[in-house]
Amino acid sequence: MKTNHSPWLHQLKKDRVSEILRSDIQTEVVIIGAGIAGMATAFFTLKNTDKKVVILERYKLAHGATGHNAGQVTSYFERGFTSIVEEFGLALASSAQKAIEDTWLLLDEIYTDIKSDIPFSRFIGHAGLSNKEQVLQHLKNNSLRRTAKLNIESMIISDTADFLDTIPNEYDGLYTLAPKEEIQSILEAKTTEFIAVLSYQKGCINSALFCQEILFYLEKKYPDRFSLYELTPISKILLRKNEVLLDAGHHTVAAEKIVLCTNGFEGFTIINDGGLEVNTRFHHMLSGTIGYMSGYLEAANKSPTAISYLLNAHKQPTDPYFYLTRRHYDYGDNVQYNLISVGGPDSALENHARYSHEHEYSDEMTKEIDRFVRHIYDIDPKKNIEYIFTWHGLMGYTKNKIRLIGPEPKNSVLLYNLGCNGIGILPSVYGGKRISEFLSGKKMEKSIFDIPVL
Repeated sequence: MKTNHSPWLHQLKKDRVSEILRSDIQTEVVIIGAGIAGMATAFFTLKNTDKKVVILERYKLAHGATGHNAGQVTSYFERGFTSIVEEFGLALASSAQKAIEDTWLLLDEIYTDIKSDIPFSRFIGHAGLSNKEQVLQHLKNNSLRRTAKLNIESMIISDTADFLDTIPNEYDGLYTLAPKEEIQSILEAKTTEFIAVLSYQKGCINSALFCQEILFYLEKKYPDRFSLYELTPISKILLRKNEVLLDAGHHTVAAEKIVLCTNGFEGFTIINDGGLEVNTRFHHMLSGTIGYMSGYLEAANKSPTAISYLLNAHKQPTDPYFYLTRRHYDYGDNVQYNLISVGGPDSALENHARYSHEHEYSDEMTKEIDRFVRHIYDIDPKKNIEYIFTWHGLMGYTKNKIRLIGPEPKNSVLLYNLGCNGIGILPSVYGGKRISEFLSGKKMEKSIFDIPVL
């Protein structure tokens, strides 16, 4: 069995000292969770309001899902655009899609403000499609994107695909044809099972390291309005009409507003003084999935990329798939390598089960990923691959795979920015900006991210 060893946490500053809550405190906004969602929420709230902000983290900065993710930046949802349109209508669905795509600019804003120099790669990434159903589904998504005047995802279909004559005319202009060898080359795949490739903007960033950079900036920029307390678990959250009280063990935290930026499995209880049930609702809004990833080093002789591989068994947009990222990575001896990170296998966290980052990494997961690498990725099949990083992380999935951003309808002192749904960096940052607008008192338009009224 291997340990949970994340390449993102490996790069964090080892001698940074965590500050622990040592007294009762009062603030205007308290944020629970110091991952990418919590840090982005703090950044935009401090920048766009005059409010005092405190972040409470039960463990350490970015050591949750943010430090155990795939490090891939992408603007799609973990469900097809067509299904979002069917649920919310074209106007709301396209507004949400545009908001997430515009979040690249919000990332730029943070990156520029904090004067970060950590690697942040952007490129055209790809997804390999292996059957007719996948191709038609993505063509339908693209057709709706075209109707909504959104950017179109580029698609190339094999000129020998046996269903070309059956593609509806309404999809004309949404794809081109090319030899299967070209598709295979784009996907860097040695297998011939892929019949189409979908291409769009993607990126790679160490979101844990990015959080650390944001922290250093906020501590310096707002010393009188910002504090982070780590190793400070919360057991109870008491919501009142105009304030919230948090039980932090030996100390109490009082605030005007609370923002939950967690994966939903922290073990705290929410008590609404107004009488309407919030605790059960909150804990039922999210289900847990443990994702498994492995990483190895190669020579830095290829450019960064991110590729998803939808194999033939992938029939529905929600079915599991493998994904690979490649980015430059400094490791140990001051030699720059390419880090190849591969993920895909996952398992559900059963109700009331306890997840721990200390759990060992299953050898079977390593074998499953290695089988994929040797079957798909364009490498020497006899090559000795040393997976120096093997990591798993707990992801919070909402019931409809759409992030929850905004105030709790039963008591608006509570707000949410949560639900990574497997793809969390851009939605988390967008959620941080949107929460800051709620906190500033701005009247917000209806969104697919709103918390449902039950």
